[in-house]
Amino acid sequence: MITLLLVDDHPVVRDGLRGMFSADPRFEVVGEAGDGGEAIGSAEQLRPDVILMDLRMPRTDGVSAIRELAKRGISSRVLVLTTYDTDSDVLPAIEAGATGYLLKDAPKDELFRAVEAAAQGMSTLSPAVATRLLGQMRQPAEEPLSQRELEVLDLIAKGSTNREAAKQLFISEATVKTHLLHAYAKLGVNDRAAAVATAYSRGYLKS
Repeated sequence: MITLLLVDDHPVVRDGLRGMFSADPRFEVVGEAGDGGEAIGSAEQLRPDVILMDLRMPRTDGVSAIRELAKRGISSRVLVLTTYDTDSDVLPAIEAGATGYLLKDAPKDELFRAVEAAAQGMSTLSPAVATRLLGQMRQPAEEPLSQRELEVLDLIAKGSTNREAAKQLFISEATVKTHLLHAYAKLGVNDRAAAVATAYSRGYLKS
């Protein structure tokens, strides 16, 4: 029998999950928690096989709880069960140590299989989450701009010509052009205006 801790800030959701799992002899719900802080205390006391963890909760969120559970050496597997599949939710949860990631619209049989897999240390990802993670892995790593490239772009953004930028930085005009070309390549653009706009959008330059 797989023991479960249910973590969600909505009592109705916990009640539904408890009823679903309690009706199946393969599972036993040993506890519930309304936020990540409660989850940590309950997990330390109950040591469940699997923790079904929501992410966005008051006080202590799910990702913070997952990190703290790992830090404390609690061996319970964490299966995220949430309504959110954005990069800002998925990636931090996986990096924090979640064994699996499912969305709340998953069919009951899929959820049961995911819990069984988590109990055995195997990962389960909802199709939407798996697609998102694969997309992240296939994107080339963004190469950061060097300090000199940032200085050149900053001056260009403020209206300086290549010659004026060269004078202010005490380098040749040819060197300014070289730094700009490198910046274009890293930012994936072909001209000065696009380079400046992209640098602002990525936070390299401050208005």
